[in-house]
Amino acid sequence: MQDQNHPFFRPLWRRIVLVAFCAAWSVFEFATGSPFWGTLAGGMAALGAWQFLIAYKPGSDAAADKE
Repeated sequence: MQDQNHPFFRPLWRRIVLVAFCAAWSVFEFATGSPFWGTLAGGMAALGAWQFLIAYKPGSDAAADKE
């Protein structure tokens, strides 16, 4: 997740779906008895939530896309 300002991540719904998918994957892994993979997916969800929802700053040309 080096390029969080990639144009693909501009719409909020895509960022939310990405984080929700990782969180759901984590729950699935814990439910099936795989704590290692559940922890790994949970970490991905936490990192994604931080990068794409909390600390996300849209690029300078994002304002031009709204017009």
